[in-house]
Amino acid sequence: MAALKYSGMDDTDSEDELPPGWEERSTTDGWVYYANHEEMKTQWEHPKTGKKKRCAGALLYGWEQETDDKGQILYVDHINKRSTFFDPRQAFTVEDLQVKPKRYDGNSTALEVLHARDLSDRVVLVTGANSGIGFETARSFALHGAHVILACRNQSRASKAASLIMEEWRKARVEAMPLDLASLRSVREFAEIFKARKLPLHILVCNAAVCTQPWNLTEDGLETTFQICHLGHFYLVQLLQDVLRHSAPARVVVVSSESHRFTDLVGSCGKVELSLLSPPQKEYWSMLAYNRAKLCNILFSNELHRRMSPHGVTCNALHPGNMMYTSIHRSWWLMTLLFTFARPFTKSMKVRMFIRVNHFTGSWKVIHLVILS
Repeated sequence: MAALKYSGMDDTDSEDELPPGWEERSTTDGWVYYANHEEMKTQWEHPKTGKKKRCAGALLYGWEQETDDKGQILYVDHINKRSTFFDPRQAFTVEDLQVKPKRYDGNSTALEVLHARDLSDRVVLVTGANSGIGFETARSFALHGAHVILACRNQSRASKAASLIMEEWRKARVEAMPLDLASLRSVREFAEIFKARKLPLHILVCNAAVCTQPWNLTEDGLETTFQICHLGHFYLVQLLQDVLRHSAPARVVVVSSESHRFTDLVGSCGKVELSLLSPPQKEYWSMLAYNRAKLCNILFSNELHRRMSPHGVTCNALHPGNMMYTSIHRSWWLMTLLFTFARPFTKSMKVRMFIRVNHFTGSWKVIHLVILS
C-alpha cells in the first residue's frame, strides 16, 4: 500500500493487503476509504476484510495539513522538511471501534498527553515561563495551538523563550508580557493591560517561584519569598477572576510543592499563624519561608475551587515531582551544590512537561501529573 511504502514498511500478504487496482486514501478528517481504479468507484469498507478504519488521532508531532495552489491537500513534515499527498497517519490506522482513554503515568510525555488535542481556541497564561517547568509548560501548550502568554519579570529572557518556541513552530502564538510578582503595582498593571486587550483566559498557571532567597523586603514591605511564591499570584487571580468566569470552562493551576508538609504555619488549633508569613530578619529561614508559601498555595487553591467551581472555573494545586531539576535553587550556593551532585538522579527539564491534575478536597494529596521523559 502507498501509505505503508511511504512509512518505510514493506508490503505483506496479510489480509489487510489490498487487491490489485485498489488504493487506500483518507478524508481530511482522518476517515479511511478505498478507491477501485478499475471500476472507478470508492467505498468505506476494506475490500477484503469489510472493516471500516480511521486514522488514529491527530497528525504526528511536526506534521501539518496544508492546501496547495491547486486546492489539493498535502501533508508537510516540518521536522524533516518534506511534503506528501498521502496522509502519514494511514500507516497507523485503527478499526472503527470505541477506543478506551489511555492511562498516563510518570513516563508519559507531553506529546502523548496532548495527542489529538486542538488548543487553538484557548488562551493560556503562564507565570515564570522563561525557564524550567514554566517554559516547558508554555511550550507544550503553544505547540498544540494555544495562544500562550509568558508572564515574566525579565523581559529579555521571556522574549528569548518566546522566540525559541516560534523557531520550533512558525505558527506558534506566543508572546511575552512584563509581570513582577514582587510588586503589587506591577501585578495590577499587568491585569489592567491584559483586560484592556479583551482576551479570554482559559488556563492560568501560577508557576513562578523563588527559593533559598536571602531575607529581603519587597517595595510593598513584605518578605520576598512569600510575596513572589504566593501573595503575587493570589492578587493576580483576584484581579483576573472576572475574565476567568467569562471564559468558562476555565481553570487555575497552582504549582505548589511537597515541601509544604515541613512547616509550622498552622498552629495546634488548626489556624494559620499570619505573623509567620512575613517574619523579621532575625526569625527568617529561607527554606521555611518557601515551605510556608507552598502551603499557602494549597490552602488558596482549595478555597478558590470552592468559590469558583460553581461558575465553571476549576482550581488545582500540584507537586511537580521529587528531585525535579530546575534553577530555582540558584540563590544559595549550598543548595546549588547539592543539586549538582544529585543531577544524575533527577528528572530532566529538557523533557516536555504537561500538567494533568485532579482536584482534591480536605487534606493534601499528591496530584497525578505527567512529568515528561
